[in-house]
Amino acid sequence: MPPKRRPADDPVEWLNRARSNLARAQADSRIPEVYLEDLCFDTQQAAEKAVKAVLLHLKIRFPYHHDLAELLDLVQKAGPSIPKSVKAASRLTRFAVVTRYPGITEPIVREEYKRAVRIAEKVLRWAEKLIAKKP
Repeated sequence: MPPKRRPADDPVEWLNRARSNLARAQADSRIPEVYLEDLCFDTQQAAEKAVKAVLLHLKIRFPYHHDLAELLDLVQKAGPSIPKSVKAASRLTRFAVVTRYPGITEPIVREEYKRAVRIAEKVLRWAEKLIAKKP
């Protein structure tokens, strides 16, 4: 059962949604009918929502788009240190649009999917730790 919903301006609600996307990405890989591209979209969404949770926590307005490098730049300008493993989230941006439609790119291979999951997990853990601290 999903956690109790919180207001849209609560960073914890954004973290909950990030966890939901990550859980789908991790669980659905065992279903043969599911495309890895769709699971990678969920990894991108998990990372994006985690970063936006950090931005909310820092009281920084953010654009409603999918460019993780740009979103991380906003965080970095505010001062928090961003580990290299979290900066790798910029690789997930392409999963927000391009891989969601047939024929635009080559199919995602399992190793690429696994790497995307690892990146999203690291972003989520980083965001959770940062948000647990006082702004």
